[in-house]
Amino acid sequence: MLGRLLRLRGRRLEQGTPFPAADWAEARDRLPLLDGLSDDQAERLGRRAWQFIHAKRLSLHPELAESVTFDAPARLALAAQACLMTLGWCDSEHQEAFANVHEILVLPDAFHRRVEEMDEYGVVHEYDDERAGETSHQGPVVVAWADLMTSGGLDGFNVLIHELAHKLDLGNSLDVDGFPPLPRELDPQEWYRIFMGVWEDLQVRLARGEATPIDEYAATHPGECFAVCCETFFSDPDRLHRAYPTLYGLLSHYFHQDPLSRLARIGG
Repeated sequence: MLGRLLRLRGRRLEQGTPFPAADWAEARDRLPLLDGLSDDQAERLGRRAWQFIHAKRLSLHPELAESVTFDAPARLALAAQACLMTLGWCDSEHQEAFANVHEILVLPDAFHRRVEEMDEYGVVHEYDDERAGETSHQGPVVVAWADLMTSGGLDGFNVLIHELAHKLDLGNSLDVDGFPPLPRELDPQEWYRIFMGVWEDLQVRLARGEATPIDEYAATHPGECFAVCCETFFSDPDRLHRAYPTLYGLLSHYFHQDPLSRLARIGG
């Protein structure tokens, strides 16, 4: 269905392979998402991104290969958004978290899937769902080029972080359920209670016809709630903190990061 893919696969890193500092600097300039990182954090993230593009397959649809430039800075920018999620974790935790990420496929446009869903009355509804990205337990992470290009800012949207949050979620099951593997210091019951509170608040607001404080797509499924919250945590932390401060604190503990404080240092 996807046709022949152009595989831009990095070679296995050889001992002494130099880190491309100039390419990394250009990649950072493309991503407001990375603003506020300390020099040490930026260095660590850059080297993890460099390792990521050599350990994973990055694939462009042939139509894209003819029309876009997917050079080293572009690939580092993609990898940096992935590795930002695990920046607060040690190397072994980072590698384990993305062990089920084997390939990232980039398509020219959003794509459609035929979806069947059963409502609360047992009636099955079929519809075409337009998607900017998707993934599965051991399958590739698939994203649309246009949505990838609009990711990396601080507006609450990041298709790559969203789909990779699903990969974290899938680390202990074959389906997304909003319950990823948790470190020992996080109480699963507390995790469930906090996320359920957010879920219920979203449902109530929608039932009343009110606007939701985060993307209402979070209300479609517990797994999507987790992914949207992760996406917002990194790309619009102030919005998530204002809407659900307890959830923000939970994710800050989970990721060992505080994007709100990090971004507040910009210009300071």
